[in-house]
Parts: sequence; C-alpha cells; structure tokens
Amino acid sequence: MSFKVGLNTDKKNTQENSSEIVVEGLGKKYKRFPNHWARLAEYFSAAQYCGHKPIWVLRNINFKVHAGESVGIIGQNGAGKSTLLKILAGTTKPSEGTVKLSRNIAALLELGLGFHPDFTGRENVNMSCQMMGHRAEEIIGLIPEIEKFSELGEYFDQPLRVYSTGMQMRLAFSAVTVTRPEVLIVDEALAVGDAYFQHKCMQRIRAFKKEGTTLLFVSHDPGAVKSLCDRALLFDKGRLFKDDSPDVVLDYYNAMIAKKKGDEEIKQVENELGKTVTRSGSGQVRIQKVDVLDEENRSVRAFSVGDTITICCYLQFHADIKNPTIGFIIRDRLGNDVFGTNTYYLNIGEHAYKKRDHVCFKFTMKLNIGTGNYSLCVAVHSGYEHIEKSYDWWDQCMVFQVIPNNSFTFVGSAALPVEVDIQGMQ
Repeated sequence: MSFKVGLNTDKKNTQENSSEIVVEGLGKKYKRFPNHWARLAEYFSAAQYCGHKPIWVLRNINFKVHAGESVGIIGQNGAGKSTLLKILAGTTKPSEGTVKLSRNIAALLELGLGFHPDFTGRENVNMSCQMMGHRAEEIIGLIPEIEKFSELGEYFDQPLRVYSTGMQMRLAFSAVTVTRPEVLIVDEALAVGDAYFQHKCMQRIRAFKKEGTTLLFVSHDPGAVKSLCDRALLFDKGRLFKDDSPDVVLDYYNAMIAKKKGDEEIKQVENELGKTVTRSGSGQVRIQKVDVLDEENRSVRAFSVGDTITICCYLQFHADIKNPTIGFIIRDRLGNDVFGTNTYYLNIGEHAYKKRDHVCFKFTMKLNIGTGNYSLCVAVHSGYEHIEKSYDWWDQCMVFQVIPNNSFTFVGSAALPVEVDIQGMQ
C-alpha cells in the first residue's frame, strides 16, 4: 500500500501528468470490535490476536480526473463518497491502493472541520489560510475578501460556537475559495446554506470552472450535478458502480433507488436512436409504446413553440393493479428536467385494471418551451412518485425537436405569454 499526495514532478509520463487525480486500487477499511475488551486484547497481543471484524467502506476504486474536468460523485448514504473525498484531501489514509495528485487541493468537507468553536470567525479563517499555505502578508489582504464574501457582518468577530450551520458554511466556503484553487472538492456542505448564498457559491464555482479549476462535487441535487459536471461517478456499497455522463449516471441511480424499494429489475436497453438508456421496474405493468401526436393526430417529432401536442402512453397490464400512476418528464438536451406531471398530480379518478388489460393514456398540452432537442421519460408506478413502487420506468423513450415560432421570438427555456401596454406620461 502506498499513499502519494502532493506535486507530481515526474515529467516522463506526460499522459499521467495530464491527469490531476489518478486513483488505482484504492481501498479503505475500518476495524469493528465487539467490545472494548477485544480492542485492548488485540492491542496488547502485538497483533497475535485479532479481535476485530474488517469493514471495507471502499474497495478496488480506479479512476482518473483530468485537468479542468468537473466530476460529480453520486451515491446513497454509506456508499463511501465522503471517505473517498477525505482520502483525496489527505485527511484520511487509505488501507490499500494509491492516490496521485498533480496539484494542491482545496477541500470543503465536514462543516467545522479545522475550526475551533471558541475562536472568532476572523481568527479561524486566519488559521485556515495558514494551513492552506498562504504567507502572513498574503493573509492580511485575503481576510477582508473573506469577510466581504461571507456577509457575516458583526458575527465575523464573534466565537464560532454562536454560529448556525449556515453561517459556518458561509465562513468555510469563503475561506476555502478566497483564491482560485487548482482542484476544488465540495462534499454536500452547500446543502445547509440559504438559497441566496447557495446561488452565490454556485456562481463562484462556475467562475472557477471557466478558469480551469478541476472540480469534485458531491451532491444529491441532480440539477446541480447536471449543470456543473462533465461526468459523474456512481458509488454503491463502497464500489465504483458506473462512470459516465451525468445524465446516464443519474438515470441509472434513479433506477437503483427504485429497485431497493421492491422486487424490480434494472436492465439496459437501446432506444430508437441506438443510445443506451435505463429502464427499470417490476414489470407488473409494461409500457408497450410511446408516441407524440400533433393537433391532426399525426405521429411527428418536430413541433413549433406553442403547438398543442398529445403524449400517448400504451400500457399492458401483467397483474391486477388498482390506481396506477402514469406520468412523464420532458428533459432538455443536457438532461435537465423541464416539465413533468402524472395522473396523481392531476387528480385523475380511481381506476382498477385487470391482468391482460391494454390501456392508452393521453396527455394533451401546449408546448410552451424554448427551441431545442428534448427527450421524454415515461413511468408507471404506485403513489405520487416512482420510488414507492415502480412498475416500469422508461427513460429517453422518445426524442423530439421544438423549432421557433415566427410569431413569438424569445430566449430561454419557457415560452411565457407577455403583454405590453405603453402609456404616455406627463
């Protein structure tokens, strides 16, 4: 086992030097003792007696992150995400494998990590800047910038113990990002902040990204991962389960969550364009076909802004099902959710279906969205969302295009009706 963190000075291997982070065969285990006596017995036996059970939280992790790349890290609680980031940040050592970092890393991990509750915000960021390697004369100029960005006011000179979790996040993020880091690690800390400061943090992260900062970002917010990251890593039970685009990884993660709720099956299928998509569900109800019709009931794939369309979902029941929920989500080319609804949200009355029933559900709506390419996700499940009990979840089952309407020109993703009233003033 070896652990390497710091500047990579090996110039012979140019391909490796193009990567900010290289992780090979990484593993981390902890010892679980049944009681304190077993711990003492193992300690005093000089490794002759083993009183613990090894618990592996990470095993056989391999990936590379290239310079300037933004990578989202996704997984349920206990998947090993935070442990991985602690190893990369150098606060925890691995049990096996190697980590090679070509540049210095700035990390925003657990709130309050490295801060002292009895010191003021000013004193804490002073120490934080010193630990990040800033010189004393630099810190004098950086602290006013930290104070300004955090917007803590008089609390900046108050002890940290009087801070709320949101205020601690403001202080920590402001200190870590006061200068643009070459590699930035953020581990869900932004989730505790208020909406205003979250937007402010995202703006700074996006600015860093444009300037070439490499980003590792852990979040349960799919919108943030899709908008910030070029790639996503899915962890499950300490293993790297999937490494792909954020859209593909989040869809598969979505299906994994649903599978844990019941006896469901995940499989990869090819959609009509030949792209690998995710489909999951118990199969008690099967989506046989999805179609999009225009106002003349023609099956088409190109519409103008504001056109009326009908989404047709053809279902076959393989079991007796009472009150199934049928819904859809329209996503843009980046995989962001644009609009979605289902029969539960629309308060459709109760219905019961028998095994072998064939039913077509039709959703009619005005396509008041911006121009571009969109995909359609259709699902059948129980309750208000598919996580309760998913029968069939079919992502990217249909792709269609929205073209401009000559009578209505605008920018953005929503076509909102606007009226203008011009009045003279004296």
